[in-house]
Amino acid sequence: MPLITLTSDIGSPDYLVAAIKAQLLQLNPDFSIIDISHNIPPFNHPQAAYVCRSAIKHFPDYTYHLILVNLFDKKPEQLLLAFHNNQYLVCADNGLLTMILEETPEMLIGIPLEKGHPLSTTHLAGKMGEVVQQLVNGEPIRNIGNPEPAYIEKRHLRPVLEKDSIEGQIVFIDSFENVIVNITREQFEEQRQGRPFRIVFKRDEFITRISDTYADVPQGDKLALFNSAGYLEIAINKGNAAGLFGLKGFSEQQQSQLSYQTVKIYFE
Repeated sequence: MPLITLTSDIGSPDYLVAAIKAQLLQLNPDFSIIDISHNIPPFNHPQAAYVCRSAIKHFPDYTYHLILVNLFDKKPEQLLLAFHNNQYLVCADNGLLTMILEETPEMLIGIPLEKGHPLSTTHLAGKMGEVVQQLVNGEPIRNIGNPEPAYIEKRHLRPVLEKDSIEGQIVFIDSFENVIVNITREQFEEQRQGRPFRIVFKRDEFITRISDTYADVPQGDKLALFNSAGYLEIAINKGNAAGLFGLKGFSEQQQSQLSYQTVKIYFE
């Protein structure tokens, strides 16, 4: 039974999510469809990359990941089909792919779109479904489109690493208003080298230890931990860190004022 995931910026109230699933099931009633998220804020590639990257690594090999985010960043001429770490990803040619993978895909195919055909979200989703069905039918990946196409690449957000500090950017605020920063445990430990540290954020608030769970501190106290995706998280035990400290991520900025709230770690 082919396993497909869906990620989009469509939003849960819209009918399009159901329409896309119906399209896929008409192509193959045996498709098993799992939603990753449909609440990616528009134009928010960093958040989309974080959500997709963190979820995709948990799926069985040869899962098909359809990513319908910012499909019309420019007039689409092709879709991208990537095979990387035994996962298939299909998305728009808008730079998001390399932000998700954080590296060059092992294999990449360009899927040309018919010129003159009316373009819509449902049309592009249907095209993605056809690509999946071809793979399910045993079609070699290189026969499905144009091997090694020219495509848009964008760098994923990297923290600023210095000898005595790391400065990270908020990439996600979850439904509990916990704040996720683009600093991994590996980056933290490599820069730390056993030294004491201070995690500093807005209003000169700081944290000097890494917790294992939220319950490591009393209710209402702030804490820092590395979440299940391996990224630094600032939280309040049974509270909302983002609201209390005024921390904002990419999705909460006006499009004309795109900026990132930063968190800095000092090593002493």
